Amino acid sequence: MTFQLDLDIAAPAGQVFEFVADFTTMPRWYSAVRRVEHVGGLHGLGARYKMYRDLPGGPARNDVSITTYAEGEEVTFTSLSGPTPFTYRYLVRPSRHTTRLILEGTISASGLTGPAALLGPLAERLFRGGMRDNLGTLKQLLESAPRSGTR
Repeated sequence: MTFQLDLDIAAPAGQVFEFVADFTTMPRWYSAVRRVEHVGGLHGLGARYKMYRDLPGGPARNDVSITTYAEGEEVTFTSLSGPTPFTYRYLVRPSRHTTRLILEGTISASGLTGPAALLGPLAERLFRGGMRDNLGTLKQLLESAPRSGTR
């Protein structure tokens, strides 16, 4: 499934980018993610992570890498292994009073096992709704954060 979601966030573009580009913040706003460990590389292109999630088929781990990085503008996270292969590309676009965050992604339910594997297209539709909710949480976190920092 390929998708695009976007939202306007009342926070500076630099703050939005810094938060989204730090993959370790994901457990704070992405409901299925329980823990993220930085396991290699410097911040930016080539950094690697282990992401632990709760999926319909049970606990899962994905190895993830930053595959594109343009400071302040774009970051892409790509799963290298694990169930539900994905690529999430975040684009940050400043505007006059807000910051537009665009998420372009692909995700597959192909790695699900057991009864969850039978959900296929339904799982992907549920994912889209869940991701909208997650981005809503991200928006709330960023809009309530002090302007001098992101954490």
